[in-house]
Amino acid sequence: MSDIAIYWFRDDLRLNDLAGLSAAAERGPVVALYIWDEKVSEEWRIGSASRWWLHKSLAALEAALTEQGIPLTLRSGNTATVLEEVCRSVNAKAVYCSRQYQPWAGQLEQSLRDTLSQHDVALKRYPGTLLHEPEAVATGAGTPFKVFTPFWRACLRRPDPQMPLATPTLSPCPTPVQSETLNSWNLLPTEPNWAHGWEDLWCPGEDGAHAALEQFLAHHVIDYGDGRDIPSARSTSRLSPYLRFGNISPRQVWHAAQASKVFEPEASSATDKFLSEVGWREFCYHLLFHFPTMPDEAFNPKFSYFPWGTDQQRLTAWQRGQTGYPIVDAGMRELWATGFMHNRVRMVVASFLTKHLLLHWREGESWFWDCLLDADLASNACGWQWVGGSGADASPYFRIFNPIAQGEKFDKAGAYTRQWVPELQSLPDKFLHKPWEAPAEILAQAGVSLGENYPAPIVDHKTAREAALGAYATLKTLSV
Repeated sequence: MSDIAIYWFRDDLRLNDLAGLSAAAERGPVVALYIWDEKVSEEWRIGSASRWWLHKSLAALEAALTEQGIPLTLRSGNTATVLEEVCRSVNAKAVYCSRQYQPWAGQLEQSLRDTLSQHDVALKRYPGTLLHEPEAVATGAGTPFKVFTPFWRACLRRPDPQMPLATPTLSPCPTPVQSETLNSWNLLPTEPNWAHGWEDLWCPGEDGAHAALEQFLAHHVIDYGDGRDIPSARSTSRLSPYLRFGNISPRQVWHAAQASKVFEPEASSATDKFLSEVGWREFCYHLLFHFPTMPDEAFNPKFSYFPWGTDQQRLTAWQRGQTGYPIVDAGMRELWATGFMHNRVRMVVASFLTKHLLLHWREGESWFWDCLLDADLASNACGWQWVGGSGADASPYFRIFNPIAQGEKFDKAGAYTRQWVPELQSLPDKFLHKPWEAPAEILAQAGVSLGENYPAPIVDHKTAREAALGAYATLKTLSV
């Protein structure tokens, strides 16, 4: 005799390679459920750009389920209350889900297990969002890794991730379940619609994820080794939002990439480099799981005493892409216009905020959280602390990105900068990344008026660098 099971979707909005969904399908009819509970993540409520991706992903998931004759049940409110209500309405005896690793997740899952068991309902949790569970990778002493390279080597010594699972055959629950409508959640921006045009750039959902992966492996991975640092090139996968929402699993990415080496062995080295970036995502989750205060507190306790500034005007200039440093401004404008920013440029703008402007890395973390489609608690916190010098295996604080040199090296011809900072479109390459050095006649010919249609630099690079190093020096005497 089969039992009705509930599959509770979380950060795994797909049907392929979902162990929990396959197990639920084997049990009997399935209720596919997504719960919109903003309070569960406390202050880390999903950001504005991510809401757009969530809406589109849920719409794609709903369509995929409909093809199997299964409705997607949407409910908002307290997670425990909703699960109890839905279980009671269909007499379900088990809730299946994929594991999460955020600071609140373990406590929530244990609380749900205790609550549901009182109603003779079992909570069955499965891996689904990582290649390796955080407890499975440890140093020789049994402690968590704090440095990426040995962490990734340890991962590579482990057995290969299991092959992805196929989409299970689902049978519908015979009892109708009350559902809310996706539009009623108001996840999409309306007035103004700052996401206008994003549909032309992105295709959230499982089909879009696999199309992006196939396009990358077929056409771009061979250039990944060098091209990944060139923001105007299409040499990166742009898979991060799909992985963030579970439109695709890391196992699927891993095995597809490994298989591609057979057909393009000349791309093997570049493919391995790409997979190491998937490994960096694993490392971020490893750190978040073992050190759950990472999004809020400096990993290196000395940085709790760093003399961060509080200049709101500087912060606003950075947020709006009005710093006077073209590569920084290009990145911040790309972020606002597309919900995305090239990784090399992410490092440049983060270094500028924390070291040129001496503003707290949490200010940048918060802005990225709201503006990025791929806003991921683990990767976002880890990345900001890495650049800010306070994280595990961090870039040394005294490594201060020169925004002029970074622009000249990685956007030499200026294609990226000119795309996002059109005010400088006609400026010669020689002065593109330092327009303040251009003679007056060159600026006039290019239609650039510093301080009017493009800002003068809000800080001097040399002066800012010396101030940052001076601030850092105050930490050296601390014995924390």
